[in-house]
Amino acid sequence: MTKWGGVSKGFLGRLLRNQAGNTLAMVAGALFPLLGLIGGGVDMSRIYLTKARLQQACDAGALAGRKAMGSGAWSATGAETTANNMFSANFVNGAYGTTGLTKAYTESAGTVTGTASISVPMTIMKVFGKTAKSLTITCDAAMRIPNTDVMFVLDTTGSMASKANSSDTMTKIEGLRFAVKCFYEALAKVDISDANCGSTPSGGNSATVQLRFGFVPYSSNVNVGGLLKNDWMADNWTYQSRTFTAASPAGWEYYSGDSQSRDFTGKNSCPANTKTTVANTPQTGLRTTNGDWYICTLRSDGNWDYSRNRYTDFVERPSGTFTYKPVQFNVSGLKAGGSTWNSSVNLPIGPGVSWPVAWDGCIEERQAWQNTDGDPSNDFSPIPASAYDLNIDMIPSTSDPATQWKPLLPDAVWGRYDSAGNWSYANVTTSDDLNRNYSYSCPVAARKLQTYPNAIDYQSYVNSLYPNGNTYHDIGLVWGARLMSPTGLFASENAFTPSGGQIERHLIFMTDGDTVTNNQGYVAHGVEWWDRRQTISSSAPSNGTLDTIVNAHTAALCTAIKNMNITLWVISYGSGVSSAAQTRLQNCASTGRFYAASDSTTLINNFKSIADEISQLRLTH
Repeated sequence: MTKWGGVSKGFLGRLLRNQAGNTLAMVAGALFPLLGLIGGGVDMSRIYLTKARLQQACDAGALAGRKAMGSGAWSATGAETTANNMFSANFVNGAYGTTGLTKAYTESAGTVTGTASISVPMTIMKVFGKTAKSLTITCDAAMRIPNTDVMFVLDTTGSMASKANSSDTMTKIEGLRFAVKCFYEALAKVDISDANCGSTPSGGNSATVQLRFGFVPYSSNVNVGGLLKNDWMADNWTYQSRTFTAASPAGWEYYSGDSQSRDFTGKNSCPANTKTTVANTPQTGLRTTNGDWYICTLRSDGNWDYSRNRYTDFVERPSGTFTYKPVQFNVSGLKAGGSTWNSSVNLPIGPGVSWPVAWDGCIEERQAWQNTDGDPSNDFSPIPASAYDLNIDMIPSTSDPATQWKPLLPDAVWGRYDSAGNWSYANVTTSDDLNRNYSYSCPVAARKLQTYPNAIDYQSYVNSLYPNGNTYHDIGLVWGARLMSPTGLFASENAFTPSGGQIERHLIFMTDGDTVTNNQGYVAHGVEWWDRRQTISSSAPSNGTLDTIVNAHTAALCTAIKNMNITLWVISYGSGVSSAAQTRLQNCASTGRFYAASDSTTLINNFKSIADEISQLRLTH
């Protein structure tokens, strides 16, 4: 019998040497690891897919909720409901076999934060004891505005003192103040104490964001003089004024002797031991009689304050004549160096004396285009190169007064008329003090772009706006553009942020009506019946011609502003705007940026909507 170890043939031998059965054993041994690998891949794919869709739904809900919130408050029935509905539209409960879905949205300092949790059941991995995977994701959305400049060009003309309609609860100027404050609340996210805008903002904007506001209130003029450099204003300028030629006595003369008790009126003035100069009262005299002090004042308007007293000595105003005509004056006395200004300048317009003439900051414009064909409507498309008054970026040259501005000095100006009371383009010589014979208004001083981290300064300025004067849209628009241009007068302040960041620019132009000019008004182009800088000198311009000029200027400036990559928002306020003016205002605005407000409530909502739209341009998550 053959031994086992030596067997080479037979069944057992063949079985011993056969390796085919090893594969089956190996496959059986590897089956469970392979099942775990494939099952894990399948289940992980479901987990990643579920997490991605859950994140998308959370983001969509946060964005929708923040957009619905706008500049208002977060509420469970408003923005929060919108967020939850948007989430549900993007992730259906039970999708991919998931269970236990929870979601929640909250808001803090203008940022909406969402969280969502869900359980993803395993399919193959449950064989290995892993029955489910829990997922939790977060998301947020905030309206983070970019570096932004906002320039308000605001109509503060006399008609703003009335209501937009008879049923309105406030005047138009009150509605405007309210609306501009609500705009600040919405964009700066800082509360203004005296304006209830429907919610109380908090949190402010990121410290890395530069948000600046500027103001140009306008009527017949703009008050921008205090913002200019001394070199940008001419040293000499011609005004519709007067000169004095003394007869007898030549100048102020002292008389001795007694005077009976009398009224010192007309050409008589009290004597003066000591003269003092105070605002609007250049000649002030003090005198004792029997130990009592008396005062008598000659005012800058040429009238005399008087009293009934007994004087031992007195002075008398010299006799002579005034010649009312264009007069060139040196007004450089207003310049105090750099961008600092004096508030008055002495000019020889009194009866043998120089009077201090006050300056409130309004300016006369630089060289204008002069229409010669009687139809200025087509003169400004494009703007003529010589129309410096419409040039936004030109820097004035000290060697060319045509490029410089001039101080607007109402106390140095007379609209002359003859002895019959007829306005006279020719010179008029008379011994009488003529009436001023012009209208004049100067609005609140404009402000350059600046930050307002504290609402008090912003609130105080807006509350100072008051209605007065006629409606010259062009002067407001050109100075709004000049104060915010990144390539003009204030390029060093406006081109970039201090850290070199880019700036988005918005100009908000609000008016309550049509252009209203007055050829007897003292405006940025002088007293136009007499100065005639924009029309032929042989005849006085009518108000209709001046209206046409202002409308043509306005259209040209609207185009120029939009071409500077400035978003131009336009709001028509009240029921007094004609259909033609409404069309002009619509054409002025950037595409889709025109609003019409029939009352103060609508105006406030318009301003809030503009703030929301500016914010929503940068909705991030």
